[in-house]
Amino acid sequence: MIRIALVEDDKAYRQELMQFLKRYERESNKKFQITTFTDGDEIVESYCGEFDIILMDIVMKYLNGMDAAERIREVDSEVVIIFITNTPQYAMKGYTVDALDYVLKPISYYAFSQRIDRALARMKKRRKKYISVSFKGGIKKLEVSQITYVEVRDHDLIYHTAEEEFFSKGTLAAVEETLGTEHFFRCNKCYLVNLEYVEGVQNNDIMVAGDLVQVSRAKRKALLDALNDYINEVSK
Repeated sequence: MIRIALVEDDKAYRQELMQFLKRYERESNKKFQITTFTDGDEIVESYCGEFDIILMDIVMKYLNGMDAAERIREVDSEVVIIFITNTPQYAMKGYTVDALDYVLKPISYYAFSQRIDRALARMKKRRKKYISVSFKGGIKKLEVSQITYVEVRDHDLIYHTAEEEFFSKGTLAAVEETLGTEHFFRCNKCYLVNLEYVEGVQNNDIMVAGDLVQVSRAKRKALLDALNDYINEVSK
């Protein structure tokens, strides 16, 4: 699932871009989760790094796209930003916020699809991947590779990293769906472990970053197979 923010104050252009994204989904067999905003101030209000790509108009009533991008970059260095504008001179400033590209209005599907191609290519090159975790007092953006395992305890989700723990609400099933393609394995109903940090297996227990985690009997063989596949993959 590719998470896209569309920030455009013109309703007609917003609808056209939505249609372009839907067409791109069909033609490329990609899956987009699209969130729309009508001004720059809306997206920065509670931004916490939840998007992969931002398509952003530059000239908007309350907060222009360039200023919005500067504020987004303060908390998110990874998101791919593409500006949409009818004033190309503004687009040159995009380099100051590491914008990937810009699309000139009026917009053609061909030009738009090329930009999305580039955005997806840049996403593949990113080394760091993040998830946003809600906890008491705010939202934390966690780098996926730093999560050693996720635990359910007393109806709380606990994200363990090498440095600290973060308590959150939600279900382990939802976290598994989010992290399932990132070498995480559900070893029982209470634990989702990062295979990178599994240090050893003994009977029905595994050592994960120094912590002992129980493996259900039904999952033991699948875990060993997943570990073997992971080791072979990273050894290539």
